[in-house]
Amino acid sequence: MNLWKISLDKYNSYDNRKYETLFTLANGYRGIRGALEFSSKGNKGNYIAGIFDKSQSQVTEIVNLQDPLGFNIYIEDEKVDIDECVLDSFKRELDMYKGILYTSFIAITKKGKSIEVKCERFVSRNKINRWAAKYEITPLNFNGKVFLENYIDGSVTNSAWDVMNKTKHFKVKNNYDSNPGIALTVETNDNNIKALELTTLMGENEIGNIFKNRRYSEFGELVSEVYETFMTEGKSSTIVKYGISISDRDLKSDLYASGTRQLKDFMKDGYDVEIKKHIIIWEKIWNEIDINIDGDEKAQIGIRFNLFQLASSAYEGDTTISIAAKGLHGEGYKGHVFWDTEVFMLPFFIYTRPDVAKALLMYRYNTLKGARKNAETTGYKGARFAWEAADEGLEVTPKWGVDYDGNAVRIWTGDEEYHINSDIAFGIVEYYRATNDKEFIVNQGVEILLDTAKFWQSRVEYNKVEDRYEISSVIGPDEFHEHVDNNVFTNYLAKWNIEKALFFKNWLKIEDNVKYKVLCSKLGLNEEDFNVWEMIYKKMYIPKSEDGMIIEQFEGYFDLADIEISKYDENEMPIWPDFKGNKLGETQLLKQADVAQLMIMLPEEFSEDVKKFNYEYYEQRTMHKSSLSPSMYSILGLAVGDRQNAYKYFMKAIYTDLEDNQGNTDFGLHAAAAGGSWQSAIFGFVGLRVNKEGILNINPWLPEQWEGLSFNINWKNSRVSISISKDKIEVNSTGDLSLNIYDKKYLISNKKHLVVER
Repeated sequence: MNLWKISLDKYNSYDNRKYETLFTLANGYRGIRGALEFSSKGNKGNYIAGIFDKSQSQVTEIVNLQDPLGFNIYIEDEKVDIDECVLDSFKRELDMYKGILYTSFIAITKKGKSIEVKCERFVSRNKINRWAAKYEITPLNFNGKVFLENYIDGSVTNSAWDVMNKTKHFKVKNNYDSNPGIALTVETNDNNIKALELTTLMGENEIGNIFKNRRYSEFGELVSEVYETFMTEGKSSTIVKYGISISDRDLKSDLYASGTRQLKDFMKDGYDVEIKKHIIIWEKIWNEIDINIDGDEKAQIGIRFNLFQLASSAYEGDTTISIAAKGLHGEGYKGHVFWDTEVFMLPFFIYTRPDVAKALLMYRYNTLKGARKNAETTGYKGARFAWEAADEGLEVTPKWGVDYDGNAVRIWTGDEEYHINSDIAFGIVEYYRATNDKEFIVNQGVEILLDTAKFWQSRVEYNKVEDRYEISSVIGPDEFHEHVDNNVFTNYLAKWNIEKALFFKNWLKIEDNVKYKVLCSKLGLNEEDFNVWEMIYKKMYIPKSEDGMIIEQFEGYFDLADIEISKYDENEMPIWPDFKGNKLGETQLLKQADVAQLMIMLPEEFSEDVKKFNYEYYEQRTMHKSSLSPSMYSILGLAVGDRQNAYKYFMKAIYTDLEDNQGNTDFGLHAAAAGGSWQSAIFGFVGLRVNKEGILNINPWLPEQWEGLSFNINWKNSRVSISISKDKIEVNSTGDLSLNIYDKKYLISNKKHLVVER
């Protein structure tokens, strides 16, 4: 078994949409779903990060741009369509180490002509505007004319599968005959963002060029070039399709002129040179992010799939974009950015690719204007980050959706899921703690911390009778329960957010007093505000059981109907139990980790006994109707000693998409589950955490079938390599490092090899 490849050995058009997601190729700038050129069934997708539009849709959404993949083979008058032909063989394979998608098949047409096609495709990590595909075509039982069509389709819509919500977000502005090559420019309806796709074909065999005649055509919103060639039985021809994708988000000069120059440069460099450079960059990325699991092939492939897709979803070159909940892999959640980024995905980048982590946090800084507008329009102060964000940071959560039975329901998350503010603050503090990036914390981070604390100051309510601060009518991570009072996740993190704002306010006052004064002036803050923050922090209400051991998820939660989960599906996911006449929100059933999520994010805040009691209480009430949930229960389970379930939850997390255990992989990657998979491995099985003194700790436990686990992390400008086996732990660091292993402190000097017997 190749532990770097995801393979599909049988074609079923019903699965096309799912595998389009799994086989997506992306480089952070753009993503192309893994569509099959030779099938019309599926949901093709071409997305450039940051291009959003509303038009006739309910809310602003990422734009599915013109499709540049178009490639047809005609054997005289017969089109090679794998849904119409007989397939003698079929295979698709994603090479995650190289970032290349391979497809091969043998098709037999209705007239009995057999043709073998081998294709490879990549989206360049070397030059982000480049992508390419190479086709090797071999007639197996005929000699004759073959026509090769290269086309760009501008008739694309969003929500193509949903006739009531299907929306076209752009107009086709220009078609171009580059001769050779074709181009098509579109312009979005609302913001007039232009995007260009430009492609060309080069065809050769052993005697050189194979193209004899060319015809250029425009068919409404589709531009095409067709080449005539003659192919001989048993002899292969190679066709390379070069592609350039650019938009005026990042290029203000003439797109077509620039694209033409870029395409000529690409062709001059050549396919082989570019793909080699692309592979070298992927090798470098893997050297930073890989987790090697020895002894468990299924776990190894699963974790690498998630790492590959995470690394594909972001890059450090654009600080105005972030990672959507579905990555660049589909239109699910309309391409919006959630808390998923900071809480689930950001830790992976912080510890493996900190430059990318910084760019993701800069997106939040660059959308502060929108966050402040959100607060203002809802009657609050400071910055209120959107529950669902797009290009400007304004709230773009849909107001209506459908429930599990298909009924129209009001979506309240955009109105009430305030904890996003603290989640972003959490990401900032985590980033600074691991990187010591003073430039960021001084110039951007503290401003966000102060402005989010200012929001909480205006949002909390003081209860005079109880002499405490409360937050009413909210939604926590568990979205089964709406309009609840004093959700602990929300209250605790608001308190924590304020505490960190006060800490960094005092830190900045010493570090850069001028910057401190400028921020106070800019944000309208003074000592009176800081004194109020101090009181809020000290008097925030956290509901608990009478003995203080079980934290009540929200006020009144313990009074709800306690419904037992007793049945599970083929993926070991809970099946809905009988509500016994109650509505879902009237039960203690949870959508996902809530209190447990808090204890993972802030482990140093809770005793081991409290963690154990709460894990046991909430784990048996959680339906895992969010892909964010299994990885979190894996981490907390390991922390409290539930090792058997921890491994089960880890496997559910890493196979969220590969086994489609949420049933909606068609619509894009479960990017938060991918981030949670990394956390489950590193925070869970390795037991990596940072204590209150800022010292790195590991407390490893390996499942029985794992012979070893090794990985690299970045910690305060040092690269730390850790290898864990059954009998020892080995650590290397490029800089001086204090590290606690099983609560014993070790000092590692530069490049010294540490071995600790287990």
